[in-house]
Amino acid sequence: MTAWTASLDALPRLSLVCEPTPLAPARRLSAALGGPQLWFKRDDLLPFAFGGNKVRSLDLIVAEALRQGADTLVTGAGPLSNHVRASAGVAAMTGLRCIAIYWGAAPPRVEGNHWLTRMLGAEIVFTGDADRASVDRGIKASVAKVVARGGRPFSVPRGGACALGALAHVLAVRETLEQCADLGVMPQAVVMAVGGAGTLAGWLLGTALFGATWRLEAITVSRPAAEALSRARNLAAEAAAALDCPAQLGSVKLFVHDGFLGAGYGVPSPEGKGAIVATARAEGVFLDPTYTGKAMAGYRTLLSQGRYAGADDVLFLHTGGAPSLFTAAVEGMS
Repeated sequence: MTAWTASLDALPRLSLVCEPTPLAPARRLSAALGGPQLWFKRDDLLPFAFGGNKVRSLDLIVAEALRQGADTLVTGAGPLSNHVRASAGVAAMTGLRCIAIYWGAAPPRVEGNHWLTRMLGAEIVFTGDADRASVDRGIKASVAKVVARGGRPFSVPRGGACALGALAHVLAVRETLEQCADLGVMPQAVVMAVGGAGTLAGWLLGTALFGATWRLEAITVSRPAAEALSRARNLAAEAAAALDCPAQLGSVKLFVHDGFLGAGYGVPSPEGKGAIVATARAEGVFLDPTYTGKAMAGYRTLLSQGRYAGADDVLFLHTGGAPSLFTAAVEGMS
C-alpha cells in the first residue's frame, strides 16, 4: 500500500456508500444504437435521499464538517439541484441545520428537488439574482450570519465541487475498476455529464492514479467545454495535493464536448428528452433532463459520427437526478 492510498482510505466518511453500485450492461439500448456494448454505472441507485453521485461527495464532505464541530451546512445551486437535495438529506440525518442558497427568485411552483429539499427541513434563501455566481456570494453571506449568532457553519461549494468531493470520486474509480476486473470487461471510454466538474475531476485523478486505460468523455451541461476542462484539471490537482501524491494527469485521455447544452443549464433539451425516452423504453432506466439525459444525447450523436468506432465496451456514468423528471418542464414527454 502506498502512502497516498493509505491517506485515501483514512479519510473520514459517513458510510453512505456501503457497497458498490451496480455495473450493468444495457444490452437492448446497445443493440438499438448499434454501437459498442454500453454499461451503466448505477450511482443513481445509491440508497440515500433519492441517490445520485452527489451522495458520494457528501459522504466525505459532511464527515469532515462533523469532525470540525460544525452545526450548520451551507450550500447552494439552482432550485432543482440534486446536490442541494442530497445535502439537505445528509444534514437531516446527521442533525445539522441546512441552509440552501438558490439563485434567482422563488418559482411559482415548488416541485422536484426543490420540494424534497423543503420537505427535508432546509432553510431556503433565494438570491434574487439570476447569475449563478450569486449563490457563491449568498453562501458567504449566510456563513457570516451564522457566525454572528454564535453558530459553527461549514460551507460547501456549488455541486460539492471541491478537492474533498473529488476524492470521493477517486474512490468510485477504484470501485469501478474492481467491478470491471470481476466481470472481465475493460471499457475503452467512460462517458459522463460535467457541470461543476467535481465528478470529472475525481475520475481524472482516479484514472491517473489507478492506471486505467480508458479515455474520459464528458458532455458539458452548464458551461463552455474549455472552462469545464480547466475546472476539472484544477480540482484534480487540488485533490492530488490533498493526498500528497504525484499524479500524471496529462497521461489521461480527456475530452469535454460542447453542443448539447440546449437552451441552458437545467433547461430540458429536445435531444435530451429523446435520449431519456429511448433509454427508459429499452432498459427501464430513467435518466434526468439536466445531466444524464443530455449526456446520453451527446453519446448518441457522437456514436453516430463514428466517435466510438472500434470500441467494444463503453461505460456510462449514471449520476442520478430522477426527481427532476417530476417537474412541469418535462410534463408530456413521451
